[in-house]
Amino acid sequence: MTPTATPADRGGARPRPGRAGRAPGGVTGRLPWVLVLPAVIGMGFLVLPLAGLLVRAPWSTLGPRLAEPQVLEALRLSLVTATLATAFCLLFGVPLAWLLARVDFPGRRLVRALVTVPLVLPPVVGGVALLLVLGRRGLVGQWLESAFGITLPFTTAGVVVAEAFVAMPFLVISVEGALRAADLRFEEAAATLGASRWTIFHRVTLPLIAPGIVAGAVLCWARALGEFGATITFAGNFPGQTQTMPLAVYLALETEPEAAIVLSLVLLAVSVIILASLRDRWVNSP
Repeated sequence: MTPTATPADRGGARPRPGRAGRAPGGVTGRLPWVLVLPAVIGMGFLVLPLAGLLVRAPWSTLGPRLAEPQVLEALRLSLVTATLATAFCLLFGVPLAWLLARVDFPGRRLVRALVTVPLVLPPVVGGVALLLVLGRRGLVGQWLESAFGITLPFTTAGVVVAEAFVAMPFLVISVEGALRAADLRFEEAAATLGASRWTIFHRVTLPLIAPGIVAGAVLCWARALGEFGATITFAGNFPGQTQTMPLAVYLALETEPEAAIVLSLVLLAVSVIILASLRDRWVNSP
């Protein structure tokens, strides 16, 4: 049986893999305006507000405004509380993600749904829920105050709690996805060698899912940095104590719009850096 000649055997060029941006299968032809026009409108809807922020920014006075004490204090408080909230989420969110991904227990779907509720819950409602549980007369808050003298509402610790409440689901979802995508054969091989579940977790599983943990932690930190509704409801808006960057933007918008624009630019820059650092993970994910 005579083998069929390939394009290379006949002197032709080998077919090249499709370039980025080309439709699967190398589909070419005229772009349908029914798809292009809505795409352009959608892109403009998302990009124009950000462009307006850049156009209206007081670039000539940007440096002095960033050096103002209230701006620096809000920035410092935001960075500290977002970092502490992320550490809290890592401490409790990673084990929670492992439990949801590796342990089959009754009601797991319900638990997963409850864990992700803060993603869709209005942040103000989350702040009210935190007050009802951790407030001075809350279900747990009154016990904390009477037994240990701990009061969370309208304190810096309350800011951390509010930010962790709305940001933890981002970490849990990312880490659970990494756990489900990890190759179980490595864990099974460690188990056959007599390793305990804890040894398997911190010697095998954690290195495997490290990129997912990092990505989830970055998203968690960014979400905590931009939290507004739950923070102002549960912790208030006290300069130097609970006034983070989003709250400072809200307050400055009523009295000094240019200062609000400067603060918004800082948050925009942080968001762009976060998205740029995670772009390769999103683009290369299956």
